[in-house]
Amino acid sequence: MLFPGSFHPPTVAHLEIAKRALIYGDEIVFVMPQDFPHKTYDGVGPMERMLLVAAALDGEDRFSVAQSEGGLFIDMAREYRVLDPYTTRLMVLCGRDAAERVVGWDYGMPGALANQLDEYEMLVASRAGDFYPPFGLRTRIHPLPLVADMGHISATEVRRRILAQEPWKHLVPQPIVDQVHALYSTLY
Repeated sequence: MLFPGSFHPPTVAHLEIAKRALIYGDEIVFVMPQDFPHKTYDGVGPMERMLLVAAALDGEDRFSVAQSEGGLFIDMAREYRVLDPYTTRLMVLCGRDAAERVVGWDYGMPGALANQLDEYEMLVASRAGDFYPPFGLRTRIHPLPLVADMGHISATEVRRRILAQEPWKHLVPQPIVDQVHALYSTLY
């Protein structure tokens, strides 16, 4: 299973979502695209963020980290299939907010997302609310209910709190608190 994100920085919500998703597969690959079509990277570079993710995983052998040249889920899925052509069911894990962007994205041709979902399925975490896929896509987009609401935990919120000098350390995995402080507190 692929878990794309900017992880700017990784949060406890990222890890909790990944752990919950293990009921659908035995491995989660945290994938950081070199470029997202809808986000820009600023401040902390992708290599530093990949190292943060790796450190946050804290030895969990079912999790790994990778970088993708592509920024769309289909790009990442195709890159992964080249590396592991025997995978029969490939899922892309994301939160509700990312699923809304993916479904609403203009791919330049009608039916493009439906065609992409022939190559992978989506598993959507109910982060800050449930996601309801369009009717024709419901067999390829699946809900991932979460035990606790983590809608208030986001990388954006961590960065905001660091800037405002508000408590934030509980929002990131304990093994990376010092690294996040060192990387992000000097940016603002």
